[in-house]
Amino acid sequence: MTPAQQRAFDAHWARFGIDYSATTQDFDTRFGRRAPRVLEIGFGNGEALAWASEHDPARDYIGVEVHGPGVGRLMNALAARDARNVRVYRHDAVEVLEHEIAPATLAEARIWFPDPWHKKRHNKRRIVQPAFVALLASRMAPGGLLHLATDWQPYAEHMLEVMEAAPGWRNAVAPGQYAEKPDWRIETHFERRGLKLGHGVWDLLYRRT
Repeated sequence: MTPAQQRAFDAHWARFGIDYSATTQDFDTRFGRRAPRVLEIGFGNGEALAWASEHDPARDYIGVEVHGPGVGRLMNALAARDARNVRVYRHDAVEVLEHEIAPATLAEARIWFPDPWHKKRHNKRRIVQPAFVALLASRMAPGGLLHLATDWQPYAEHMLEVMEAAPGWRNAVAPGQYAEKPDWRIETHFERRGLKLGHGVWDLLYRRT
């Protein structure tokens, strides 16, 4: 972690951070208003989350990331523009979903470019698994949107297989189909690097039924 990222925790955590406590959060109180809530799991350096929150001020954003430098970088970016609609966890996403987010809370969830765990013996570590998407479904409001994206084709195929079989979700495009890249998902530094290496990118959109 750079000195600037560490200073972000000292200066901005009280404003933007949520300490995991294994108790259901009152996000209306956290944000000081009632608004649709968007959860981004694994936001990396926060580039896409910062952009989304700035360009979508009518909704509140909850970011979850275990990597400290990325959290610090995002908080510095949020502080620089006096953001009011973002709160972040530095914690495991499954535990946050299980214990801190009430049922039917979320209008949207985003999982963009998660670790593909590309070695076959590690595939079971991928976050998009039947049990996880069932948990996520329980936290989504009816009609809520799940947006997945990856630049690893075997993971894209795995995501599609899991989601097509998952109760409580329907493909927002057509059964068995990937989506065109939506306008709200900006091209990040990470994605540009992958494209230069010849990687494809796959988006999947599912609605909570």
